[in-house]
Amino acid sequence: MHKTRLEAFSDGVLAIIITIMVLELKVPHGEGLEALRPLVPVFVSYVVSFIYVGIYWNNHHHMLQATRHVNGRVLWANLHLLFWLSLLPFVTGWMGENHFGRLPSALYGVVLLMAGIAYWILARTIVAAEGEASLLAKAIGKDRKGTASVLLYLIAIPLAFVSQWIALAIYVCVAIMWLIPDSRIERVIEP
Repeated sequence: MHKTRLEAFSDGVLAIIITIMVLELKVPHGEGLEALRPLVPVFVSYVVSFIYVGIYWNNHHHMLQATRHVNGRVLWANLHLLFWLSLLPFVTGWMGENHFGRLPSALYGVVLLMAGIAYWILARTIVAAEGEASLLAKAIGKDRKGTASVLLYLIAIPLAFVSQWIALAIYVCVAIMWLIPDSRIERVIEP
C-alpha cells in the first residue's frame, strides 16, 4: 500500500484539530486591553497545544519520509494516534477556560501521554512492517527522546494535583525538547 493517502488524511485531521482549537478563542466584548485579560489562559493553552500539534505534524511527516509502504496495521496505528490528538481541542479548551485548574491540567497530560504512546506504537508498527533494517528502524534507534517524554508526562500528571504550574512547565519542557525536527530521521533519509 502506498503511504500518500495516509499522509493526506493525517494532514487533514491535524489541520481540523488546529481549526477547532482556534475557535475556542472568542472575540472579547470591548476594545481595550482589559477585554483581553480573561482570554490570556485560553490563549496560552492554545499556543502550547498549537506547538504540540505542530510537533506531531512535523515528526509524523519525517517518520513517513522514512517509510516506504504501509499496511492495515500501520493505518490503524495511525488512527490511534489521530484519536488522541483529536482530544487536544477538548482538553485545551477545558484547561484554558478553567485557568489551568488541577484536574484539567492533569487530563491534558493524560492526552499528551497517550498521544506519545500512540506515536511510539505507530513507529514500532512501521518498523515491524518494514523490518529492523528499514530506514525508520535505523533512525529511531532506542528512541531516548520518546522514552524521556513519556516519563516526564508520567511525572507531570500526578504533579498537576500538587501544582498545575509545575505540570505545565514539564509539558512545555517536553515541547521544547521536540521543537527541533527529529534529526535522526533527516540524517537517514538525506543522501
